[in-house]
Amino acid sequence: MNEQRKLLSALSHGAIFFSSLFVSIGIPIVILLINNDPVVKANALESLNFHINLYIYGIIFGLLVFIGIGIPLLILLGIASFVLPIIAIVKVLSNPDQPYRYPFLLRIF
Repeated sequence: MNEQRKLLSALSHGAIFFSSLFVSIGIPIVILLINNDPVVKANALESLNFHINLYIYGIIFGLLVFIGIGIPLLILLGIASFVLPIIAIVKVLSNPDQPYRYPFLLRIF
């Protein structure tokens, strides 16, 4: 059970590396719907919130390109979208009984 928890939690957070909008959001949704483990569900929900936040911030920062501040913000967002899921994966693999919470996240769900 613990190995399944680790795998599904890490897969939820790592879904963003599959680089497709539907896949990166679809994987946490499927895990959320098919699994009954509360820690896995919490990780899938947090991952889903993170992915949605990235898309919202990407749109906002993309619009800010026209006033000049958008390019550095998009660069920072790109770095965060790569680094934060790696940190999340390491945390859920090292402590599978604790759901990971992303910092500075607007929690939609």
